[in-house]
Amino acid sequence: MMRHFAYLIDQLDTTTKTNQRVAYLVGYFEKASEQDALWAVALFLGKRPKRSVSAPLIRQWASEAAGIPLWLFEESYHVVGDLAETISLLLPEPGEETDKSLGYWVGYLAELRDMEEPDKEKALKAAWKKLTTSERFVFNKLMTGGFRIGISQKLMTRALSKYLEIDENVLAHKLMGDWRPDTTTFDKLFRQNLSEISQPYPFYLAYAIEGNAKELGRPEEWMAERKWDGIRGQLIVRKDQIFIWSRGEELVTKKYPELHDIAANLPNGTVLDGELLAYKNDRPLDFALMQKRIGRKNVGKQLMNEIPVVFMAYDMLEWEGRDIRAKHQYERRQLLEEVISKSNNDSLMLSPLVSFDSWANLDKEMSESRPLNCEGLMLKRKEGTYRVGRKKGDWWKWKVDPYTIDAVMIYAMRGHGRRANLYTDYTFAVWHENELIPFAKAYSGLTDKEFAEVDRFIRKNTIDRFGPVRSVEPQLVFEIAFEGISKSSRHKSGVAVRFPRMHRWRRDKAPGEANSLADLNALIEMTV
Repeated sequence: MMRHFAYLIDQLDTTTKTNQRVAYLVGYFEKASEQDALWAVALFLGKRPKRSVSAPLIRQWASEAAGIPLWLFEESYHVVGDLAETISLLLPEPGEETDKSLGYWVGYLAELRDMEEPDKEKALKAAWKKLTTSERFVFNKLMTGGFRIGISQKLMTRALSKYLEIDENVLAHKLMGDWRPDTTTFDKLFRQNLSEISQPYPFYLAYAIEGNAKELGRPEEWMAERKWDGIRGQLIVRKDQIFIWSRGEELVTKKYPELHDIAANLPNGTVLDGELLAYKNDRPLDFALMQKRIGRKNVGKQLMNEIPVVFMAYDMLEWEGRDIRAKHQYERRQLLEEVISKSNNDSLMLSPLVSFDSWANLDKEMSESRPLNCEGLMLKRKEGTYRVGRKKGDWWKWKVDPYTIDAVMIYAMRGHGRRANLYTDYTFAVWHENELIPFAKAYSGLTDKEFAEVDRFIRKNTIDRFGPVRSVEPQLVFEIAFEGISKSSRHKSGVAVRFPRMHRWRRDKAPGEANSLADLNALIEMTV
C-alpha cells in the first residue's frame, strides 16, 4: 500500500544509523506486495518514472488547489526548499484515505504523460484530494523526479540480503543492469539465475590516499597505472553483441559507435573494466571535450573524427563466460594483456603499467600526471581481488592536488533539504578590468558553523534580489578548488571549471586581493 511506503519514508527520515535503516527496509519488504517491494527498490536506486507534469504547471495547479496566489506559493517554496514538501504542507486536509498500492500511483503518474492539459490538471488535483499528507509527499516526489533520501545501493543490498537470505555480492550483481519494475518481477530479478546477456558487474571503487603512498607498505606488493580522466565503464561482449555500461548504470553503447567493431575482435563471454576516453594523436584529450560526446544521443562522423573515443581497459571481470573477479589482480592483468594484444583494434587500448621500484620513484611519476591529462595514479594490490563497491585494501586512488583560486562571493541562494533555511549555494567571481566576473558556483566545503556565519552575513549585506537569488556585498573571499579548467563559450567568463568547491574561507584576504580572469586563463595555458 502507498501508506506503508509513505510510513517507511517517515521512518528512514528519523535516523542516519545504518542498522536501523536496514531494519526499517526489511520490515517494509515483509509486509509489502512483491510488486510494491520491487518499485521501492527501484525508486531508492534512482530508477524513477519519467516526469509526467512540468514544474511550472505543478506549482500553478498546487497554488490553485491550496487557494493561495502563485507568488505566495513561490515564497513558501523558497523557504521550505523542496517542492514536494511545500505542496504537501499547503494543500487542504485530504478526504477519504485511499488503499491503492505504490505501483498503482506510479502507473497513475505514467498515464498523466499522455493526457491533454485540462485532463492532466483534473487528474492531478483529484489525486491530491485522495492522498494523506505523507502520501502526497511521496507522490509529489515521484512526480518531480527528486526522490533522494540517502539510501545507497550498498545499504539496499544489505536489507535485501537479510530479507531474502541471499549473499550480498550476488544481489549487488542482480541489481545492476537495465531492469525496471514494469519489465520484470521481484521473483525473476532476485530468485532466478541471471539471464540478461547485457548484465554488467558491480563496480569496484577505490579509496583515496590521504597521505603518502609509502604508507601502503612494500612497493613490490603493488602495481600502478595512470588514473585516466574519462567515464568509467564496462565493455561486455556476449553472443556476438557488444554492450557498454557507464558506472552510473546507463547503457551507453549507441553513444560510442566507433567502439562497436570491438565485438568482432573479442571472444564471447568477455567483460572488461576501464575508461571511456576522448583520445587523439596518441594522448587523452581534455575532459571538457569528452563532455561534448556524453551529451549527444546521435553521433555523426564529423564529431567522431573531431573527438574520437577509445576504451582504455585496465581489468578483466569475465572470461569465456566465467566470473573471474576472485582471481588475483596480477592474474587478471596477465589475461587482460593477452586478450588486448590479440584484439587488433585501435579503439581498444590497454592501460599501461607505471614502472617503479620505490615510492620515491612513484612520486616522480605522479608529477607527470597533469601533462598527460591524468588525475593521478591508481595503486592496486597484486594479490587483491575485484570487490564490490567502495572497499578499503586492494585499490587506492592517489590524486594530484586540485587547482585553487581565490574568488569573491557575489550571489547566494538557499540550500535544499536540511539547509533549506540557510543561504549555502554561492556564486563566485574573479577580477577583470576592475569588474567582478562570475566563473563558478559551489555549495560544499564549509562546516555547519561557517555556513551559519556566512548566512548571517548574506542576510545583513543583501544588495538586491532576483527571485530566490540574493546579490550581496562583495566582501567575502574564498579559496575555490577544482579538478579541471577549460575554455567555454557558454560562460560569461569564457572559462569552465570542473567540480568546484570551497576549499577554505580566506578571512585573511580583502576582496581586492582575489585572483583575476587572467590568472584563470593562465591555468588553462598550463594545461594545454
